[in-house]
Amino acid sequence: MNYPKIEAKEYLARVNALRKKMAEKNVDVVIGFSNLLEIGIVRYYCGFAPVNESSAIVIPADGAVTVCSGQASYDYCLVQNSLPQSRIAILPEIGEVSGFEYDTEGQLDFAELFAQVKAEHPGIKRIGFIGRLIFPSIIMKKLEKVFPDADIVDFDDVHYEQRIIKSAAEIECLKTNWEMVSEMFTNVVPKIEVGMTERHIEGMFEAEMMRLGAESYVQSFAPMVATGPKNSYISMCRNTLRKIEESEIINLAAGVCYEGYNGITCSPLVLGAIPQKIKDAVSCAYEALNYASAKMAPGTPCDVVLNAYTDYLTKYGYIDYCPYGSLHSTGMLECEAPIFSVANKRVIEENMAICIDAYFKGMEWGSFRIEDCYLIGANGAKRMTTYNDKALPKIFKF
Repeated sequence: MNYPKIEAKEYLARVNALRKKMAEKNVDVVIGFSNLLEIGIVRYYCGFAPVNESSAIVIPADGAVTVCSGQASYDYCLVQNSLPQSRIAILPEIGEVSGFEYDTEGQLDFAELFAQVKAEHPGIKRIGFIGRLIFPSIIMKKLEKVFPDADIVDFDDVHYEQRIIKSAAEIECLKTNWEMVSEMFTNVVPKIEVGMTERHIEGMFEAEMMRLGAESYVQSFAPMVATGPKNSYISMCRNTLRKIEESEIINLAAGVCYEGYNGITCSPLVLGAIPQKIKDAVSCAYEALNYASAKMAPGTPCDVVLNAYTDYLTKYGYIDYCPYGSLHSTGMLECEAPIFSVANKRVIEENMAICIDAYFKGMEWGSFRIEDCYLIGANGAKRMTTYNDKALPKIFKF
């Protein structure tokens, strides 16, 4: 298995690409904020992702970029920040959320940092911010106070559009990630036994991903093992001490993070005799996923793919158990913007990394999801997480 990395020159290229968009939109400076739910905003431009704190980045139209760390992660930032010619600031507003106070030499607050930016770049009239759902009011208020006459505009869409087409280096990191996910499922699932608890199985997945060289589990949820008719109904969950039984649905959802890039597989499992109703539903979901994903190709509007999926379920009588057909970008988040929907009809492009899943919910015996990651090439989509394609026909005998 290869272990590629994002090099310093790529971070600089990303900053320069953002600056080009800033110039097009007459934005003088951009402030990005990351917390542990959206750790990728800051990491995308510099490689730094804190452990137990938030982070921020200040990107002016020219000159030095400031990478912002809390007190506890400062030493880690010194090691992980890979953006050439950037500087690091220590700011308590992005420190540990309990407000733990450190007596750290050289720290300043965001009002002081913004005042420095204002002095170094006089004439700032328009400021973009990234992180609309998480940007803290305490930082925004200080930004407004230091720049009372500036327009402050949402720059989220610009940022996420920049992330959607993957570079060659990103694709290499994702390939390693997808290989880890596939091998993890291949190695763990055959070891699952009746009587194990959901949390026991979660631990098996985590141990295996670490053995393979993952950085962590997928951002930002641990492996989910939802079992039986009641627990499997829950889309996102924390695992319980429930013990799995024979002939019941087991919904496995696990992924890994490698070099900040994420991949996932979701897969149903039944131990022992498999009821025919479960076989039929899993077979339909698997075929629907293959039918829809075969239509993913550069230049194809996403509604063609999504409508193909729902049309297939309608034809075979499962549409009432389909809460949605999901098609989304993946990368520094397992599920990241922009979303693909029937309404927005986004066009699929080469070098996109996309997850597509078949989610069947609310049958009397339970619910399950089949999800895989795909890379869009010049001639179509390639399924990059390989476990489902190899294992499901064998397990469910279709």
